[in-house]
Formats: sequence, structure tokens, C-alpha cells
Amino acid sequence: MSGRMIPAWSLTAEAAGTIGIPAAWPDRVTRDWAIGGATGEGVDVCILDSGIDGDHPLVGGVESAVAVHVDGDETTIVPDELGDVCGHGTACAGIVRALAPQCRLHSIRVLGGGNTGSGDLILGGLRHAIERRFDIVNLSLSTTKRSLAELLHELADSAYFQGTVLVASAHNMPVESYPWRFSSVISVGSHEGADSREWYANPDPPVEFFARGVDVDVAWSGGSTLRCTGNSFAAPHIVGLSSLILSKHRDLTPFQLKSILYLTAANTGGNE
Repeated sequence: MSGRMIPAWSLTAEAAGTIGIPAAWPDRVTRDWAIGGATGEGVDVCILDSGIDGDHPLVGGVESAVAVHVDGDETTIVPDELGDVCGHGTACAGIVRALAPQCRLHSIRVLGGGNTGSGDLILGGLRHAIERRFDIVNLSLSTTKRSLAELLHELADSAYFQGTVLVASAHNMPVESYPWRFSSVISVGSHEGADSREWYANPDPPVEFFARGVDVDVAWSGGSTLRCTGNSFAAPHIVGLSSLILSKHRDLTPFQLKSILYLTAANTGGNE
């Protein structure tokens, strides 16, 4: 091709000097560098779930709480006056709070009693979370409806490109579901260990990380606790740990954050 034409999405010589990466990386990424002394301060974490009981002593309050309503083709976001309708969202929030005590928790309720909900509610809630530009969104839920996969994929990619980290639990059954199978999210399964700060990188995705999720004592409705097992409770462990990383290293992209989780996992040699 004759003439000089710069392709779309290319970097010109003049612009190359303007995109320096602000994070100062050490010669070797260690867990102490990644999370040592971190509390989650300044990080906004959204729990997309059944709501949060902000008065639960293991949660310690929420910054905002809304609910998603779908009526035909119209989706509305309204103040959440019910709180947690089944306990599941409170459980996830309590896990995050235990790991990152100074993060800011936000609730978007998309599930109802019995931990049930529709794909349209999940789509509406995730779209709102991305528009709010939360730092991290916990998705301890999924849908098996392939008709929703494309829209969920588009939302997951838009979150990734704008710098919002999506952490999604794998399904507890060996079925095809979403959004945890998308590479633009951090997908989490469970391990049987008792250490909340122990996580493993999986060399054989689609599950990318394993975190504590078996026999976990979690916050539940009415100020109570409950011993639970499931990938739903593994995902907020990774959310809490990610909050610690972001509170120390604010300019990380989702790709960089995932790289740090990998480099500091228990099975990759960076967990000193």
C-alpha cells in the first residue's frame, strides 16, 4: 500500500510519551508488596446480590443501596428499602469487610427471596454498577440462559475497558453459565482450606482462582451467622483481597490486578 496511513487503534510516535504506566513495579512482586498493611481504604466495592443488611455487626454499614426493577422493557433503579431479602448478599459483604475493613460497600439488589432472580435483573444491575464506575463488583451469581450471554459479555468487556474489576463465582454445578466464563472477569472456585488469605491460581481455566469457600462462617439475616459452602463465598474472598491490592496501588488496570493475584498466589511462589 502506497502512502503513509496509521491504522485505527494505533499509537503515534508523538503520543508514545504520554501513556506512561504510573504504577511502580518491583523487580519481584511479593504478597507483602501487594497487600502488606493494606485495609481497603478508598476502594468502592459493589455487591450485586440479594441486598445487604448494613446493620449486621459483621458488615458495619453500607455507602449506598439500590434495587433493580424490570417492568416489560423498562428497567428502573430505586432506593432499596428492603435490605437483604435472603441473607446471601450479607454473607458476601461480611467476607469482604473482614478482609478489607475500610473499603466502601455498595449494594445493588437483583435477587429475591430464595436467592432467585431473572437474567434481566442481573443485566440491569450490572449495567448500573458499571455506570457508577465502582472499583470492584462481586458477582456471586450466574445465569445459564445463553440468550443473555452476549449482552453480559458486552457489559463485562465494557467494565474491563473502563477499569472496573468484575469478580464472579463459578457455578456450583458442572453446567455452562455466565458471566464467570468470560475472560474479562476474574472467575473463582472454592478450596477447602481455612485461611481466608490463601488463594491459588488455576493453570487450567476457565476457573482462574481458588479461594476459601468450604465450611465458611458467614454473616446472615437478622444479625446471625451461618456455616456455608459454595463458590458464592469464594468470590468475595478474592474481592476482599483485590480491595487490599487496589487500596495500595490505585492505578492498576484489571489486567494488572489479575496479574498480581496470579503472582502472589500460594502456588506461584510470590506469597511471602
